[in-house]
Amino acid sequence: MLDTAAGTKIQNVLTTLDRALASRDLDGALELFTEDCYWRDLVAFTWNLKTSEGKTEIRKMLEARLDDVKPTHWAVDENEEPTHADGITEGFIEFETAVARGYGYVRLKDGLIWTLLTTMHELKGYEEPGPHSRPFGAKHGEHQGEPTWAEEREAELAELGVSTQPYVLVIGGGQGGIALGARLRQHGVPAIIIEKNERPGDSWRKRYKSLCLHDPVWYDHMPYIKFPENWPVFSPKDKIGDWLEMYAKVMELNFWGSTEARSASYDPTSDSWAVTVERNGEQITLQPKQLVLATGMSAKPNMPTIPGQDVFAGIQQHSSEHPGPDGMKGKKVVVIGSNNSAHDICAALAEAGVDVTMIQRSSTHISRSESLMKHALGPLYSEEALANGVTTEKADLLFASIPYAVLADFQKPIFDVIREEDAEFYRQLEDAGFMLDFGPDDSGLFMKYLRRASGYYIDVGASQLIIDGRIKLASGSQVDRLTADSVLLADGREIPADVVIYATGYGSMNGWAADLISQEVADKVGKVWGLGSDTPKDPGPWEGEERNMWKPTQQDALWFHGGNLAQSRHYSHYLALQLKARMEGISTPVYGLQETHHLS
Repeated sequence: MLDTAAGTKIQNVLTTLDRALASRDLDGALELFTEDCYWRDLVAFTWNLKTSEGKTEIRKMLEARLDDVKPTHWAVDENEEPTHADGITEGFIEFETAVARGYGYVRLKDGLIWTLLTTMHELKGYEEPGPHSRPFGAKHGEHQGEPTWAEEREAELAELGVSTQPYVLVIGGGQGGIALGARLRQHGVPAIIIEKNERPGDSWRKRYKSLCLHDPVWYDHMPYIKFPENWPVFSPKDKIGDWLEMYAKVMELNFWGSTEARSASYDPTSDSWAVTVERNGEQITLQPKQLVLATGMSAKPNMPTIPGQDVFAGIQQHSSEHPGPDGMKGKKVVVIGSNNSAHDICAALAEAGVDVTMIQRSSTHISRSESLMKHALGPLYSEEALANGVTTEKADLLFASIPYAVLADFQKPIFDVIREEDAEFYRQLEDAGFMLDFGPDDSGLFMKYLRRASGYYIDVGASQLIIDGRIKLASGSQVDRLTADSVLLADGREIPADVVIYATGYGSMNGWAADLISQEVADKVGKVWGLGSDTPKDPGPWEGEERNMWKPTQQDALWFHGGNLAQSRHYSHYLALQLKARMEGISTPVYGLQETHHLS
């Protein structure tokens, strides 16, 4: 171990914790924690994604799980140097359980554990193939004449889903489904990904033509294969589409394009699903043991019902259907909404010379991409971070190590700096009539995303178009109704319109489960996404983790996977481990199964 004062301090605490847990001395173990302590576990202890807050909750978790888990060999990672600053000693740690090797992160405050992250790194006896266990590839000697790689691959593609059944069916072939498919492939879990579009990446290609990722390249890598060093900072949608298509091919994923799931039902007697899909005009019934809905945050467009929609004489479309500014020249376009998609669509229309008005019904958080990169993402995801030894995997763990209950406290100072540095930018936006916010507790963009997945825009140019008046703005009022040729606001303003675009977001992912499986199952699972922060669009009670994401739900063998590219990359690891363990018959008693508090 690195001989540092910080490392020694952490190791002394871990050694004492190791002894206390081994002897089942819970009082002794809890004496090592601060009063305001947090233990976030990703699968290793709970077979769940679960944060225990305070000594009472940690005691309950250990009482329920310690005898099964049998944690041992707690140690500071010898390859990572712990640090001490501002009264906090922190560093990466390793440990083992009865069935797995674990990795984590700890923060000490006044010599006691303040935050502890424990994650399952790999299952013992079922490790992913690594550089020292590559397949040989060539067929020589006694293997000469055996099927080639191409022949074996063709046979697998022909048989899986026909003469053999997948263990996992992933519905949704965007970045989430593809990332999970790659993880499952490495684990040797037979899986099929079905996607209604023809090719991997089409879910990106078919969006409006100006779409680019608002997150930087360092944040958006896929598992196993990183973007090359000449990749753009902000990826154009078609480039991402091509990358996903290439990725699915080289990772040997069983990807069924032009395939739609029509219905699904679970049989508890056989512990399996019957999923009817339509592929190239043919109906096929698949019988996976596990069903993953990876349709993401954009599965169920939220189309508002507004009086007068039936009399409006022009074009109406949801933002997910909007192709871009082509064909809009000479038309008056009204975009209802003021988040990412609304800004992108308005910017593309304005730059094409189209008369476009954004209707902002409620306040929106704006962060300039440069400021976000500099202050929020840069310390973890950037060339500078890489130069400082912070790899993508380490960055993911560092972010995951901050319990959601205190994440807002970490974020507030960052966005206070951004608000101060960009004060003139914000003043000009407000002078243009734009309604700004920094979240209900001034914690900024990331907390809005985690709580409600809406209510923000990462500025890559549209804000200046609003300031300059090239994007017209009607803010501070709800839409009352549509007429044949206009949008009438509740405050009496009337906006002429030939086209109305509803950039009104998407519903909870369990809405798609209701369509595919049943309303009963969707209600049994409850709302998907949100922390229970009791802030707008994220009703309480407090959950401490994202509702029903990447973990067991109230419906056996039904899982939800999605989020941005970073979340799809990071959490697909833990979802794949949960599925692999079940396939191999490893006992997976779930502690703290998600309760149902809201139906949508």
